[in-house]
Amino acid sequence: MKKILSIAGSDCSGGAGIQADLKTFSAHGLFGMSVIVSVVAENTSRVIDIQNISPDMIRKQIDAVFEDIGTDAVKIGMLSGEESMRAVAEKLLEYKAQNIVADPVMYAKNGCPLMDPDSVGALIDIIIPAADLLTPNIPEAERIAGITIENTEDMKKAAAKIHKMGSRNVLVKGGHLEKEALDILYDGKDYYYFNSERINTKNTHGTGCTYSSAIASNLALGMGLENAVKKAKNYVTTAIRHSLNIGKGHGPTNHFYSLYKNGLENGGENHD
Repeated sequence: MKKILSIAGSDCSGGAGIQADLKTFSAHGLFGMSVIVSVVAENTSRVIDIQNISPDMIRKQIDAVFEDIGTDAVKIGMLSGEESMRAVAEKLLEYKAQNIVADPVMYAKNGCPLMDPDSVGALIDIIIPAADLLTPNIPEAERIAGITIENTEDMKKAAAKIHKMGSRNVLVKGGHLEKEALDILYDGKDYYYFNSERINTKNTHGTGCTYSSAIASNLALGMGLENAVKKAKNYVTTAIRHSLNIGKGHGPTNHFYSLYKNGLENGGENHD
């Protein structure tokens, strides 16, 4: 069985963060592990409070995973500040981790900050160069690249700027634009386009976490990057289409819909 690690915050309501990552890993038939960097008291409507784990404990959790089980891929999610970023990057370099997918989580679905706004520079200096793939949404790409994104050409410009910052590949997710849900992957040479219909639902809590975790899962399974993104796009679109009307705010996606319907063949890929 392939092994995969999530380094992220914990969402006690189960729709995003570590919990979403572990569900996604399981849906793809992988053995999932976690390093918790922050405990987030949140639900579908709001973030109540955040308590960060010490950098020393973050390092020790990573030690515990790599000295024993090891990984075939790593997904990085919420990192609240520079100290946690340094701890994660140092340890992943030490253990020569492969297939690192970093989702630069800055805000919860309701707009509450999950990363210290003053830590964007540290994200650029520390995490982006460590990533094999960075997966910002439009607001995150705007903040990192320092430009306004209003269309696909702007998405391409942002991807190119972020690539020059050190990420080997960049996937700019277009879900915040008004038209179709178009994502653009840039590998430093070519652009690849991944399109799907826009699904009319408010229940999208944890979609970014789920998408990046699905990509990392597919990389752990041995897929090339373009195919890994394509299949992850299909997976998250199915999870959104069959999202769960749970809670009073933005409900979670349905991580196991395809698994329940089709079994584990093809890594939980949708067969509709």
